[in-house]
Amino acid sequence: MNTENRYQRQLQLTGFGKEAQDKLANAKILMIGAGGLGCPALQYLAGAGIGTLGIVDFDTVTITNLHRQTLFATADIGKPKVEVAAKRLKALNPEISIITYPTQLTNQNALDIIKDYDLVIDGSDNFSTRYLVNDACVLLNKPLIYGAVMRFEGQVGVFNLESNNLKTNYRDLFPTPPDAVSAPSCNEVGVLGVLPGIIGTWQASEAIKIITGIGTPLVNKILTLNLLNNTVYEFQLAKNNQLQKEMPKDKNDFLSFNYDWFCNKNLQNIITVEAFDKLRKAEKCSIIDVRETDETPIISEFETQQLPLSCFRESITEINFNTTVVLLCQSGQRSLKALELLKKQQPSLKVFSLEGGITEWKKQIKSEHYEQSQT
Repeated sequence: MNTENRYQRQLQLTGFGKEAQDKLANAKILMIGAGGLGCPALQYLAGAGIGTLGIVDFDTVTITNLHRQTLFATADIGKPKVEVAAKRLKALNPEISIITYPTQLTNQNALDIIKDYDLVIDGSDNFSTRYLVNDACVLLNKPLIYGAVMRFEGQVGVFNLESNNLKTNYRDLFPTPPDAVSAPSCNEVGVLGVLPGIIGTWQASEAIKIITGIGTPLVNKILTLNLLNNTVYEFQLAKNNQLQKEMPKDKNDFLSFNYDWFCNKNLQNIITVEAFDKLRKAEKCSIIDVRETDETPIISEFETQQLPLSCFRESITEINFNTTVVLLCQSGQRSLKALELLKKQQPSLKVFSLEGGITEWKKQIKSEHYEQSQT
């Protein structure tokens, strides 16, 4: 197959040409997450001819992914994302190499995975992974392309790349992790399907600019896009010297840094799906759903009481709870905020937040039923 024909529309660009295309062919880019941001970024990087693409994701395809994660189809539901993504990308461009990591990124494997790549694109959906990836990139001196989406608004920027004697990172944008209410996830509040497509493609564009040396990347800047009112604006990041004291200083610090604890000081009050099922079957406990009344999925498998977080503070003063209380929401973030409020009001209660929320509970129950049906 004639490579020049495949990339002809890039090669004929003024200021691009064969030299830039060769740089792309020799580049190795790691994508953290094959979700809403990862799918479009990977598609366009594969099409552009990036020589090696690495994909880290331990999740499987669900029906709620399909309105925005365009590498997947209905027939892929239940399959590992990295497996499906690799197959689609090779079909798009068989000339490139794809390395898959069907595992959760942790501080125990991140350095070994990231060290072999030229730059990293963050398409993760939780703060602990974002801080972990950032710190690994700082330690390894790897450029990091940041992206985030929620509702109708998205952000993109470039970290850990020096410009005008300034090199910022994710901790300069967020010195401390935002709480669950001020920064809920897409699982909690939703996202317009086209938005991650735009932001993920923008991340791919920044990666191409960095690799080839063309244009001006968003170094030390954050670009924010609001689709509802078509506003786009940039702001410059400043170096936060105080955060240098809190970051891991070396590999040993990184390996011992507890990112879950750092991003969630109430970790000791989190209950896993397995432990929750044992608890609700073994003793009487109050199970409180803090989602809004119109949210799905509906819980019919066990009895709950609905107290939306929006009016939780006022409601809990009028209720007599059992000694043990389990709070749940869509993905486990709002329930942590509710936990804080309840513990302040009634410190004698034993209160837990369901890890992963009802979404994770439903997923595990479905998986267990499937496994049982196969035996």
